[in-house]
Amino acid sequence: MITMKEFMELVDYKITEGGEYGWSCYGPNSYCLDSWNGVHGKGGYSFSIIFSTKSQKVYEVQVHDYTNDRAYRMINPDKLEKFQKESENRGASANEAWDTIEYVDLDVLDDFIQKSLAIKAGEDYDTSVMMTLDLPDDLLLSAAMEAHKQNITLNDYINKALASMVEEYKAKGLFKETDNV
Repeated sequence: MITMKEFMELVDYKITEGGEYGWSCYGPNSYCLDSWNGVHGKGGYSFSIIFSTKSQKVYEVQVHDYTNDRAYRMINPDKLEKFQKESENRGASANEAWDTIEYVDLDVLDDFIQKSLAIKAGEDYDTSVMMTLDLPDDLLLSAAMEAHKQNITLNDYINKALASMVEEYKAKGLFKETDNV
């Protein structure tokens, strides 16, 4: 998860708003800081962070790309279940960023930072989502050798393998209706 220091550096220490976080899922000492560039629509973006004023532990971080109508966030895994439960109890959509735009949840800090920096700079960025895989050494070695044979990167090989597996599962009808793949 991002740290307060990393967030402050990401927004160039520019804070435009702040206040107590209105939900209870993150505890009584939760506070929200926002950094908005003041532009609605094309060229506009904002960042938000929710954290503990006591421990400085970060519970959630968001970036909103108003140019491309995209929103990304990371929720601390320790608090995700409480957040989802409170959303349900409030009858609120846990995924709605604004209007019809839904959050894309990210798990890899570098993914969040890369997207955030590109959004802030007004640059195009990769909208795919990074994920970490913990593969056994023998499988990793086998994949690396196969990638070498195909003259592609290991990352590209694994992406192709995962996409192929998803298509295979879809073709066999092995996904439940609630699966978001």
